[in-house]
Amino acid sequence: MSPEWVAIIALVALFAVGTVLPINMGALAYVAAWLVGMYSLNLDEKEILAGVSGDLILTLIGVTYLFAIAKNNGTVDLIVTKAVKAVGGRVALIPWVMFAVTALLTGIGAASPAACAIIGPVALGFAGKYKISPLMMGMFVVHGAQGGGFSPISIYGTITNAVMRDNGLEVGEVTLFLSSLVVNLIMAAILFVLLGGRKLLSQRVDPDEGELLEHLHAGGASVPARGYGTTAPTGTRAQGVRVDQVLTLVAFVGVAVVALAFDKNIGFVSITAAVILAMLAPKEHKGAVNQIAWPTVLLVAGVSTYASILTTAGSPEFVGKWAAGLGAAAVGALILCYVGGVVSAFASSTALLPIIIPIALPIISEHGINPITLVAALAIASTIVDVSPFSTNGALMLANRPETISEQAYYKQILTYSSIVVLVGPLLVWAALVLPSW
Repeated sequence: MSPEWVAIIALVALFAVGTVLPINMGALAYVAAWLVGMYSLNLDEKEILAGVSGDLILTLIGVTYLFAIAKNNGTVDLIVTKAVKAVGGRVALIPWVMFAVTALLTGIGAASPAACAIIGPVALGFAGKYKISPLMMGMFVVHGAQGGGFSPISIYGTITNAVMRDNGLEVGEVTLFLSSLVVNLIMAAILFVLLGGRKLLSQRVDPDEGELLEHLHAGGASVPARGYGTTAPTGTRAQGVRVDQVLTLVAFVGVAVVALAFDKNIGFVSITAAVILAMLAPKEHKGAVNQIAWPTVLLVAGVSTYASILTTAGSPEFVGKWAAGLGAAAVGALILCYVGGVVSAFASSTALLPIIIPIALPIISEHGINPITLVAALAIASTIVDVSPFSTNGALMLANRPETISEQAYYKQILTYSSIVVLVGPLLVWAALVLPSW
């Protein structure tokens, strides 16, 4: 059997086992990577391990370490309270603010994982405190990042447009950007409706007291919503803002500036800030390192290692070239959208875009499909799946889950949603962008 098929079958097998049995998918992926790498691709162990994303792992460790410290000293509660005050206590606006801020960051050039790493923990802090669905809040952040991710000055946008130019294709920067933004806005709106967003419309938070209120439409009065906490975050109402909280806020700003403005690795910057804060209060933050999302680190490390094996085996190119060679251009385009979606759910979207667009050239040149809409479909299908818990953005949401939900429960929620996106997303994007131009 060819290595391409061995790698694909092993991928299906590890998912089947990981779904049926309560075994960390990362551990299973390491086993699959070792067996396929050694006995099908004739790689040695060093070559197999070379595929692990050290950048991603460091980002997960650094960000969750920094926010563990911020949770310990009450800084996250402080940020939540101030942000609620800024939106006039309207709970329903909070997810949309998180979407907009993340979209703005990626739209002006921030890396998608960096934007999610900065906004995600804060957004999920809101979710935990004000009983907003953690799945909705986390996915709003990821969809926001992808919504702004194809602006002409963004990383995804510049890569995609450059690949099109290099291959002699017509470039449609505005079409690409707006298509991605609209698709992600629609997905966010669907999540808002299905995951309790309409109930949030009747809720208010007293910005000064931190008390969740439910508006009574009949009389226009407001009363405390039963079942919710009514105590303001420690250190904000009675004690004021403490020095250690100010230092943590300065660290947050510093991480954002250094990572985004100076294009430095968000993992290195975050863990440096965390270590400095820990040194300033070593006793208080002694246990913060234990709060790093180690199961998520294992999950992502193993899956990214196997994604490298999948690429080394040539499985994506194998399926992609087969799809491009089909007689029916529209069907081939649909298959390519699914190849992009499935592979990107486990691997880097940034690395995939320069590969999958050239594979589509025969469909464009021989069958006359509009290059702008086809590339937009491929790009969006390859990035909306970043909600997957195996991708950087999805993993960051999982790693920063609120305490109101267990890690296993949140993992299953994200996995279920991302599976739906992988199964349905490429089809809908293809139907909306490719079919009308065929």
